[in-house]
Amino acid sequence: MLPPGTYCGFHSTKLFLDFHLTKDHHVLEELKSIKDIAFPIAAMSLVGYLRNMISVVCMGRLGALELAGGALAIGFTNITGYSILSGLAMGMEPICSQAFGSRNLSLIALTLLRTILMLLVASIPIGLLWVNLEAIMLRLHQDPDIIQVASLYCHFALPDLILNSFLHPLRIYLRSKGTTWPLMWCALPAILLHLPITMFLAFTLRLGVAGIAGATVITNFNALVFLVSYILCTRTSGSIKEPIMYTPLFQPPPPPPPKSSLQGAVGGEWGKLIRLSLPSCLAVCLEWWWYELMTILAGYLYNPRVTLATSAIVIQTTSLMYTLPTALSASASTRVGNELGAGRASKARLATMVSMGLAVVFSTVSFVWCSVGREAWGRVFTQDGKVLELTVVVLPIIGLCELGNCPQTTGCGVLRGSARPIIGAAINFYAFYLVGLPVAMVFGFVLEIGFVGLCYGLLAAQFACALSIVAVICKTDWDRESSKARDLVGMDAACAQQDPTAKSQDEVEFLKIECETWMQIARDDATFIHISASPHAHLSVH
Repeated sequence: MLPPGTYCGFHSTKLFLDFHLTKDHHVLEELKSIKDIAFPIAAMSLVGYLRNMISVVCMGRLGALELAGGALAIGFTNITGYSILSGLAMGMEPICSQAFGSRNLSLIALTLLRTILMLLVASIPIGLLWVNLEAIMLRLHQDPDIIQVASLYCHFALPDLILNSFLHPLRIYLRSKGTTWPLMWCALPAILLHLPITMFLAFTLRLGVAGIAGATVITNFNALVFLVSYILCTRTSGSIKEPIMYTPLFQPPPPPPPKSSLQGAVGGEWGKLIRLSLPSCLAVCLEWWWYELMTILAGYLYNPRVTLATSAIVIQTTSLMYTLPTALSASASTRVGNELGAGRASKARLATMVSMGLAVVFSTVSFVWCSVGREAWGRVFTQDGKVLELTVVVLPIIGLCELGNCPQTTGCGVLRGSARPIIGAAINFYAFYLVGLPVAMVFGFVLEIGFVGLCYGLLAAQFACALSIVAVICKTDWDRESSKARDLVGMDAACAQQDPTAKSQDEVEFLKIECETWMQIARDDATFIHISASPHAHLSVH
């Protein structure tokens, strides 16, 4: 016969492993959920990157003047328009994802309409700025010929502001429900049509840069038509399948008195949306603008032709690598928001841990790719010896930047999902402008390291940002964030009858498994060691 402790120890270990395998099962489920959300978004971002490359290549084929003017216009529209609209739209992300988790579907619809209206209003001053691009640039003593081409591009790109005012909210609307595959399938045919449309307008009709801008507008219009058609068809047929993986703990309050959707959007409460949209916009713009500032600074370095060309390659490289962090950020925001809205604080924490773990893996892959394939990748863009030499030097530094960029971008998604974009905006400001910019100026100009010094500034900014965001996430009180989600999506009245100290369902499940584990251990010990059955020896586990 085995010694008394042998059987007990073996069986205790088995039950302990079963308990942890249950936790592993939750991790695998979370990985699948993130994969289902992130993969289509990454694919959509990749085809969007290809669309931008098509436009730039076509500008280059038109001539050096058209390429310079088009590049100036693209930078100007990114800084003053697209970054602002994209950032403002992200304000609806925590509201919609948490409202979907709590099944408050009416709030999702109202937030969608309010965001569209907000972006349309924001497009008015942006459009006026684009119309006056020529006058602004002439006052800055830019080349008149280049300005004329850039101004022409901006004039023909004006309708794109209206289209993006609808596209951004609709994409976030579907993404907040975990419905991301339609985003890819709606974007794919529009992108496939982009090349023939661009060639026809720019070269067949000889519209030049205006044709390229018009092709971009038509491509976004096609994407919007496909997306709206999908939403209308699925709503009409009732075939839309929402990924409900849980029963929400918070139930929506009674619906308000019936009124038209537009009237409710215009006359409803805008405070929550605006409080989230403004810092979200600031967080996006601060990082986006830093890359444009880096390009401007490169023009003041020794041999600007080489540094600006290398800067263009770096921007294209970071844009390509940014597809994965963007997808992870969006999936993390959705999963965290859904779980907080459903009252599952520990599952929101699990979604955060899994997302950040994936970010570390993807950033490592990007670093290896930049280091190993740097020369081959540089030759894709140029055969110039000096440009290629500088590119080979800076790409490993850009790979190191990605070790910080991917986790910090994913962490920003976690902050958005938990309705804390103002923290992300504050971190981006101090990391990029109080850390990164001084480092770039010192290394690039004072120590005269040149463009490599500017890349050191980017490296310092990315790691300062990543470390700060990770510190914030590690100190997060997820139960408190779950409680804040009730206030955000209007759950107070419905939750009044619930015990505020009640555990979420997944926590109860874990506690139940743990209790059963130790009860079984106690029974095995009692059976094998022949513990007395007297009342004083009885072990009760509550």
